[in-house]
Amino acid sequence: MIDVRGLTVRFGGVTPLDDVSVLFPGGTCGLIGPNGAGKTTFFNVLSGFVRPEAGSVTAFDENLLALSDFRRARWGLRRTFQQEQAIARLSIFDNVAMIHEHSRRERSTRRRDVLDAIDFVGLTVPSSQKVEVLTAGDRRLVEVARAVVGRPRVVLLDEPAAGLPDEETQHLSDVIQQIPERFGALVILVDHDMSLVSACCQTAAVLDFGKLIASGPTAEVLRDEHVMRAYLGTEEEP
Repeated sequence: MIDVRGLTVRFGGVTPLDDVSVLFPGGTCGLIGPNGAGKTTFFNVLSGFVRPEAGSVTAFDENLLALSDFRRARWGLRRTFQQEQAIARLSIFDNVAMIHEHSRRERSTRRRDVLDAIDFVGLTVPSSQKVEVLTAGDRRLVEVARAVVGRPRVVLLDEPAAGLPDEETQHLSDVIQQIPERFGALVILVDHDMSLVSACCQTAAVLDFGKLIASGPTAEVLRDEHVMRAYLGTEEEP
């Protein structure tokens, strides 16, 4: 469980997160909203890249904000980015193994853990293949393998299916849905594809202009009048 209370971030005169309080209970949770809503800033706070002006984040009874960014990685927080982070000239195996080195797992389990993560995401090319020759869909699967290797506690997925065709998006959806049960991790998914969010997420939270405007069971949230207006760009300012 991740319990966020009163989270506020300011950059000069801009407030990308404004007194956000939300509970992510477990499983796979969606974090959605229009462009500029504050989703990436939220991930940056959880990852340790941005220090909030106010608020708290408790993850599995741990004060996440008290940990440095590299300690959060070792504690078990993982993240994918909109821009791929895998090193093109390294093999799939070496890219995933790099992340395992910063996990809580023993070095003696590294090879098995890495191969298990690669197998889990459904990559069919040899693990010795260099990332630079992979298709876009396979590169995304490498990113997810890097996020789940070494038994993470929290996995943050930032638009993992962006630009993928329907068949590859469906496969990615199947993979994401299995992460909590297979690894025991809480997943937070950011994506603009509401079909993907609906398929993967039991609960969802919606940000708009840095404020939380809805949270709860995904189906109910997506039917919320304020959420629909925000996505259509017709929500009136108070």
